[in-house]
Amino acid sequence: MSRGKILMSVLAVVVAIAIGTYLAFSTKNISASESFNAVADIPEEIVQQNQKAANEAEIYLAGGCFWGTEFLMRNVPGVTSVEVGYSNGLTRNPTYHDVCNDSGHAESAHVIYDPNGISLVKLLDIYYQSIDPTFVNHQGKDQGIQYRTGIYFSDPADEEVIKTSLNKLQGNFFNPVVVECKPIKNFYRAEEEHQEYLYKNPNGYCHVSRSLIDEQAKENAAKEFPNKDFSRGRTYDKPDKKALEKLSDLQRAVTQNGETEPPYKNEYNEENREGIYVDVTNGQPLFVSTDKFDSGCGWPAFAKPIEKGILVERKDFSFGMDRVEVRAKASGAHLGHVFDDGKKENGGMRYCINSASLRFISRDKMPEEGYGDWLDLFKH
Repeated sequence: MSRGKILMSVLAVVVAIAIGTYLAFSTKNISASESFNAVADIPEEIVQQNQKAANEAEIYLAGGCFWGTEFLMRNVPGVTSVEVGYSNGLTRNPTYHDVCNDSGHAESAHVIYDPNGISLVKLLDIYYQSIDPTFVNHQGKDQGIQYRTGIYFSDPADEEVIKTSLNKLQGNFFNPVVVECKPIKNFYRAEEEHQEYLYKNPNGYCHVSRSLIDEQAKENAAKEFPNKDFSRGRTYDKPDKKALEKLSDLQRAVTQNGETEPPYKNEYNEENREGIYVDVTNGQPLFVSTDKFDSGCGWPAFAKPIEKGILVERKDFSFGMDRVEVRAKASGAHLGHVFDDGKKENGGMRYCINSASLRFISRDKMPEEGYGDWLDLFKH
């Protein structure tokens, strides 16, 4: 047999093996934990804080480190609440230490959503973008059975929807998709330090693409302020109860209760892009990036507000200090404090503002977010 025919025969065998492997796995999802699930008596118990309303639905998503999965899902339009915990493991009431030492639980996000606001199919499509569905017990920098991927359902009617979705996903990959699809057997809410972790620690580790999170956050903001009219002449009011309910716990604590977020570990301390900073409660422009400077204080610092008369100042003697508190005049939201130790060439003032009281909109996104009227703030 000629060398060419031998090579062709070998190639044909390799292709046949590859196709056979693909077909073997494409018709079913591999369970990363099926070895112990098949032999172990899995406790059945749900320990969670968030409860869905009559018109809501829920799903449990394991996508690697649950800090990132939670942060992503909290920004998805139509999602009403998220909490993190440990799913479908071998023991009751595991601790984070137990889970990291092969208790068999998956780090998961319990997601409650409004089916009228987002379908399960759409929710899963966003979830798939945050993972590599072909990795077994491995996402981002993390490895271990607790980092497996899985979709766990409480409503049996969801099973067919999930399996159809996974089969469609498989068509995008040569390697087998290994995302579990199973009923939720147990879920134990994680310790409080893990809830809203990336809101409390903005610089913490997150394996989920920041661009994906930003994309969802912008869609969410657009739905929160549907008229998208933030022209110069708009009049701003106090946020209603519904708007405040959409804020994270940290955002509510800062804007409504006057609390202060941690220095340095906050979202906008190191934000250097061009754009504007708006009131997180009602969307009013408050500061512009051209007035932002690094004061070394650990929070965003601005030389002045975006316009005169939009802030109110009042004496603050809390914690035994003599300071001047700054609030947004229209919304009443607590923003931070103002000091007279800023850059002399910029007026000498330093508005030290909590990131949690703001939402940043980059210059290139201002028109689509409804802030096109404010582009003249930039001279180039």
